[in-house]
Amino acid sequence: LEVVSGGEELGNRESGWDCLREECVELISVFKSSSSDIDRDLMNAELPSASFDPFADADTGEEVVTKGIVHLRIQQRNGRKSLTTIQGLDKKLDLEKLTKAFKKEFCCNGNVVEDKELGRVIQLQGDQRENVKKFLVAEEIASKNKIKVHGI
Repeated sequence: LEVVSGGEELGNRESGWDCLREECVELISVFKSSSSDIDRDLMNAELPSASFDPFADADTGEEVVTKGIVHLRIQQRNGRKSLTTIQGLDKKLDLEKLTKAFKKEFCCNGNVVEDKELGRVIQLQGDQRENVKKFLVAEEIASKNKIKVHGI
């Protein structure tokens, strides 16, 4: 197939533009037929049965699924002031002694607060998340992969 500028025909051969147009039409028809096959496949796909409930384990009313994970969070107060909260520590630990060690180590104030949902939570003044994480790992109170730092 030879193409001449301006789309002129040479003898009995088609011009390059006509051939290109026919190829495009053919490609579009192939695409349309394949997309309708895909739509048909999606329409015939089986959905999970109605008895399957992905949240069935959440309705048990038991403790949080993240049991054993220590959560370090920051709460903004007013202006530049903030609180670091530590929850999820083992119940066997003496949180008052641990808070006293945190206060001495990080030169900040803190206390233990009793929460209805979360249990006993340690609050420290300022952003002490990284300091607490290093302390807990160094003292082998919690492993590094069991500490979740929120709000980074």
